[in-house]
Amino acid sequence: MTESVLRIDHCTMQFGGVVAVDDLCMEINKDEIVALIGPNGAGKTTAFNFVTGVYEPTNGRVYFNDKLLVANHPQGKMKKLYMGEFEKICPDVVRKTPDQITRLGIARTFQNIRLFKNLTVLENVLIAMHLHMKSGLIAAATHLNYKEENQMRKEALELLEMQNLIHVKDEIASSLPYGQQRHLEIARALATKPTLLLLDEPAAGMNPQETDELAEFIRKTKEDFNLTVFLIEHHMTLVMDISDRIYVLDFGKMIAHGSPDAVQNDERVIHAYLGVADAEDQ
Repeated sequence: MTESVLRIDHCTMQFGGVVAVDDLCMEINKDEIVALIGPNGAGKTTAFNFVTGVYEPTNGRVYFNDKLLVANHPQGKMKKLYMGEFEKICPDVVRKTPDQITRLGIARTFQNIRLFKNLTVLENVLIAMHLHMKSGLIAAATHLNYKEENQMRKEALELLEMQNLIHVKDEIASSLPYGQQRHLEIARALATKPTLLLLDEPAAGMNPQETDELAEFIRKTKEDFNLTVFLIEHHMTLVMDISDRIYVLDFGKMIAHGSPDAVQNDERVIHAYLGVADAEDQ
């Protein structure tokens, strides 16, 4: 029996008169690697943003482990501007901030790497671990939490060891090669102890060898940390290689969903995104 981890239920994200995501429905089950693909501007990162609390969807609901995470409906002037499915309007409003959502077990990386670039590799991971710190400000200021701090440092070093970054633990984050910075961003996300990991274009800027290594890295990380993975990616070789299922967006609307084989042979996907070679080039 499949166990739902993330469910996006008729979500629309509208900015004024622009509909970035239109009545999106998705479901991701435990232990899956699910990819969201589509052309630039299709609404992929927007979907990530309302799952993680960066945006509030204009309409719809998001469930995490079958519990309502986010819910909204058009309010104020959006009642007149709204261009989505009115019959799907939610009667309730549920809002959570990004840190609250992270505490529940959802972590993400970003298309543009967002490390603390002037801090060391170890410090980047330790900062993320403070999300679950039990001691308060006074205990930290008076060093009464030294046992907890020592335990966090031990866990951070173990994490860096598992992610093959232990040898650069004292290096400044910005000094690392691009591929290692990507790995560090994932390590920092893992430090928040997620059960669902969202990766926004993890292969962006990588060469073919680094991309191949990333595929194995994602698989191993998923198994080592018992994760469910949801990723946005333009590198189709990587997507087809590691994904259990794929959703395809175009102009904010879902146009296809299924296995990698089914998606890459779908005429709508080929026309909107994957393309086909000209006859003279075949």
